[in-house]
Amino acid sequence: MDNLPKLDNDGHLVNHLDWNETVAQTLADSLGVVLEPIHYRVIEQVRAFFEQFHHSPATRPLIKHLAATLPDDEINNQKLQALFNTGLVARHVNRIAGLPKPPNCL
Repeated sequence: MDNLPKLDNDGHLVNHLDWNETVAQTLADSLGVVLEPIHYRVIEQVRAFFEQFHHSPATRPLIKHLAATLPDDEINNQKLQALFNTGLVARHVNRIAGLPKPPNCL
């Protein structure tokens, strides 16, 4: 992860504008996730949420937003856990999307 832009102590980008698909895959590699088109659709919507509301979504608002914006993908918590190889869905989805850790995440 030497080629990454600056990360905070939690492994999230310091500046979300430094994000690109190469950075996303490098961050995903640390979770054992190979990003596919569905991952990028989720990431795109998470970044859109951040731009609209000016904060990273926690799990429930994240799932509600994804269900509304990606109805064909039938997103739910279990599907996100499987896609992103983690039980810490909001934390890791935001991290791979180059966004700050949601405020209520440990």
